[in-house]
Amino acid sequence: MKKFILLVFVLILTACSGYEIENRSNWEVKNFSYVNQDNEEVSLNDLKGEVWIADFIFTSCDTVCPTLTFNMAKLQQMLKEEGLEVELVSFSVDPEIDTPQKLKSYAKQFDADFKNWQFLTGYKQEEIKELALESFKTVVQEDPNSDQVVHGTSYYLIDQDGKVAKDYSGTQEVPYEQMIKDIKVLLK
Repeated sequence: MKKFILLVFVLILTACSGYEIENRSNWEVKNFSYVNQDNEEVSLNDLKGEVWIADFIFTSCDTVCPTLTFNMAKLQQMLKEEGLEVELVSFSVDPEIDTPQKLKSYAKQFDADFKNWQFLTGYKQEEIKELALESFKTVVQEDPNSDQVVHGTSYYLIDQDGKVAKDYSGTQEVPYEQMIKDIKVLLK
């Protein structure tokens, strides 16, 4: 009887450790090569083999971007505390205005650690619209009535093969614990 109970216990533990990412997306991120806040080239190839989180922001945003960036900074700190090596990538949706220097200044307001957080620019507006739509299934659209850019407010978890595994709310009720759990699955 003891062997039977032990066997059941082992089977339960084994089943629990087999956690998979629920509703996995598997969208392929299209190839890109842009510049970061230090004017250094960052490409999809540089991120291959890494787990990374992406979002879309711009420095003159009047609404959601400060919240997105603040929450990403909080996530960066949580990942550091968990000892998880994950890259963070924030794509500017206003590349004509957001120079590397402007992005660096913006990021410093949120205590961004540039060791694993890249703020990307150096492309045409049409390029970021295409990348956002084709790779992340989200919209980037200039507002014709203002200097603002409409864009998605999600965080995107990308696996080592450059595929979006999942997206999460980046502004309200950010599921930090779920994100960390899903990251750990990818890092196994």
